[in-house]
Amino acid sequence: MTIKQLSLFLENKPGHLLAIAQTLADANINIITLSLADTEQFGIVRLIIQDWERAKTTLERAGFVTNVCDVVAVNVPYQPGGLAKFLAVVSEIVNVEYMYAFPPNRHGSAVLVFRFSDTAKALAAIQAAGYAPLAGVDIF
Repeated sequence: MTIKQLSLFLENKPGHLLAIAQTLADANINIITLSLADTEQFGIVRLIIQDWERAKTTLERAGFVTNVCDVVAVNVPYQPGGLAKFLAVVSEIVNVEYMYAFPPNRHGSAVLVFRFSDTAKALAAIQAAGYAPLAGVDIF
């Protein structure tokens, strides 16, 4: 089970992140979570949005270049070693290209979002280890 993620490149200048947020706000589109990575000259904004297709269309109409990729979200116990135990499942099979996390929820777990070098292999290993990848509706 994968979730669609939108990625946008933006120049590392004041107001560029605001332009993305305002474009989505004006269209009444809520951002579930995001990650921002930057260098001196550009940044990459990664967004999880429930209605990602409408968000993609809206952003592209506003002049942004978007990319869609599959990411995997899983509940990991929020406890010392929870992340290490999960990573032991995939570390020898695939590379973790990047990840980000939601805060712990009231059920004692954190939702972690991963981009793997080989999503199919990662999903097989995750499921074999007893982890259940989340559908988009499960993280919203």
